[in-house]
Amino acid sequence: MATVSTKEIKNRIRSMESTKQITRAMEMVASSKLRHAQTKVSEARPYFEILLQTIRDIVSTGNGDDSAYLIPRQVKRTAFVVIAGDRGLAGGYNSNLLKCAMEQMKGKDAIVLPIGKKAADFFRTRTIPVLTEEDNMAAEVSVGDCFSIAKQLCNAYLREEIDEIIVIYTDFVSVLSQVPKTLRLLPFEAEADAAGKAEIEYESGCDAVLQAIIPEYLGGVLYGALCESRAAEQAARRTAMNAATQNAEEMIADLSLKFNQARQAAITQEITEIVAGS
Repeated sequence: MATVSTKEIKNRIRSMESTKQITRAMEMVASSKLRHAQTKVSEARPYFEILLQTIRDIVSTGNGDDSAYLIPRQVKRTAFVVIAGDRGLAGGYNSNLLKCAMEQMKGKDAIVLPIGKKAADFFRTRTIPVLTEEDNMAAEVSVGDCFSIAKQLCNAYLREEIDEIIVIYTDFVSVLSQVPKTLRLLPFEAEADAAGKAEIEYESGCDAVLQAIIPEYLGGVLYGALCESRAAEQAARRTAMNAATQNAEEMIADLSLKFNQARQAAITQEITEIVAGS
């Protein structure tokens, strides 16, 4: 490094300082978005837990067993809802999720509904059939969009165009841990423990009630998975940007040391030339 000019080292230091400012700003933005995503998850959870409990109450009393959503059938085609991010710079968030999705699709006649630009681009380049050609940007998908997607999937399930629905998303365990997770939505599986349960009569019948609330519940599950994925993405990006900032600081410290060594070598050489000339 002694042969490198001090001017070149200075330019490298300025470049690393600029990079550090960018990564630190991205870390702060990710932290803010992470708190917002966690709040959405906690606010949406109670409503959909009540829907799930209602479904379980119907099943536990032995009613609604004839619902098409509850009857298992031979799986010929599986629909995968894959929730990834819209951008990179988030460590292994997108790559781990897409790797998990490909493992789940092995040996299956799969069709995909991608959410997130990274997922849409990934499956498009691999010519895997998709349910829609529209790019559903993960950051722009609302709770209403999740209900629409759930109804679209349920209608396809009832028409027997698909026989199984699986959602693949990233579970937000903690700020430092995000794990790809697979959850089967249909056929619906509910606990059937009738102990201590009073039989309840529903107007229009249990099948009609299940027909109405299961799509709503699935929409809620999709929205919850989307919020979990958003939180996991921001946590992964925050961790990645924090690591990048620390690496930049270490490189700046190393370059500063080498800059001082180069400057001292240049001064020593000048003194030697002066002494030799005198």
